[in-house]
Amino acid sequence: MANDASAVFDTLSPAVSKGSLADPFTPPADSALWRKNFLLGAATASYQIEGAVNEDGRLPSIWDTFSAIPGKVLAGDTGAVACDHYHRWEADIEMLASLGLEGYRLSIAWPRVMDAAGVPNRKGLDFYKRLLNRLKEKGITTFVTLYHWDLPQHLEDRGGWLNRDTAYRFADYADLMSRELAGTVDAWATLNEPWCSAYLGYGNGHHAPGLANDRFATQAMHHLLLAHGLAVPVLRANDPASQKGIVANIGRGTPNSDSAADQRAAHLFEVQHNAWILDPLLKGSYPQDLFELWPGTEPLVLDGDMETISAPLDFLGINYYFRTNVASDGAHGFRDVPLEGVERTQMGWEVYPDGLRDLLTGFKKTYHNLPPIYITENGMASDDQVTDGHVDDTQRISFLKRHLAAVDQAIKAGVDIRGYFLWSLMDNFEWAFGYERRFGVVHVDYSTQKRTVKHSAELVAKFLKERKARA
Repeated sequence: MANDASAVFDTLSPAVSKGSLADPFTPPADSALWRKNFLLGAATASYQIEGAVNEDGRLPSIWDTFSAIPGKVLAGDTGAVACDHYHRWEADIEMLASLGLEGYRLSIAWPRVMDAAGVPNRKGLDFYKRLLNRLKEKGITTFVTLYHWDLPQHLEDRGGWLNRDTAYRFADYADLMSRELAGTVDAWATLNEPWCSAYLGYGNGHHAPGLANDRFATQAMHHLLLAHGLAVPVLRANDPASQKGIVANIGRGTPNSDSAADQRAAHLFEVQHNAWILDPLLKGSYPQDLFELWPGTEPLVLDGDMETISAPLDFLGINYYFRTNVASDGAHGFRDVPLEGVERTQMGWEVYPDGLRDLLTGFKKTYHNLPPIYITENGMASDDQVTDGHVDDTQRISFLKRHLAAVDQAIKAGVDIRGYFLWSLMDNFEWAFGYERRFGVVHVDYSTQKRTVKHSAELVAKFLKERKARA
């Protein structure tokens, strides 16, 4: 198969093999990326790639329900088949290994591994055991996320993340997974991007379950973070050799002018996007400015909750994609003011690597107990096409180079960053945008499920091969 990942080093595209694309990607000699202990990997999520939603005892998730509602997902797409990873996982791991990627971040589908009564689903568990054991055989470091948005529908029917009991059911789930998979996981992340689960799912309805109420968002966030806090000691007890952490998506907000009102608007943007999650985790309290932005939305917090939420972390996962330019809305909030003449991705997001550096260095100053950081997602969508067996994703190559340079700058400024995961290993179901937006470094033809390595992945593989040779 032309340009199949299993033979990537022998079939580099002409542009890569002759060096015209390689030189712009290669990091400078003093870059932290050359360090052999700086982990470079790729990430995926269960609902976005697995498919097989009705097989081997898997129960429905909120995303099965949401994507079946007309108008909720672009083109009416669903994750029913996705990348068919559930059946093609062996070839996908071979592809990952052949690229030389050192780490793989995946998520477990909660509806696949236990039923509504909490009884383990052995077929689902066996799938992840086979997957993780194969990754370990390949020498690939495993980062496993317990919750990447696919809440079992039966829990949503009982209130979902608005119901405090869901946090305790999550702890039960974490207990099962860490007992069953102990020894195969290098790092556990409890949640992926609770901001998206809480705000997009319950605040504006853009994501499943599609509710839209600011008060719902703050209460859902509290229960998500409580679920994290309840799960951490369970993970520590069952799998003590692994790292335990959480993954937060962060956003850079910049003011549209030097006015005090716009400066305040940018501050409030970062409060609701960053401090809303990081303050409870690292300070044990919610930022009061959040409730200036959303008056009257304080969640119900019981005694001991914040101590549970703020238990020490072994690592913090950071996902970063773009910045938002904002102005005062004339009241107590902000409004987006898109800049003209800036580089954007297929998502319409501005390419702004400095935002990643600035946020990371800012967190180091703000949070004196900031744990070691992994960049658990960074990447971009582009309208990639296969031409003569190759995918020339020039913008992504430039994007990755500049964001990795921003990571290196943050490391040199004293931030403890230990690795970087490309989002994503392959094109997949991009939530409300369906299959139109392609984030992968490997192209997927959804009609045939053929994988084609893009130039960006070829260059990453080329770099990793060179780094390994230097070690």
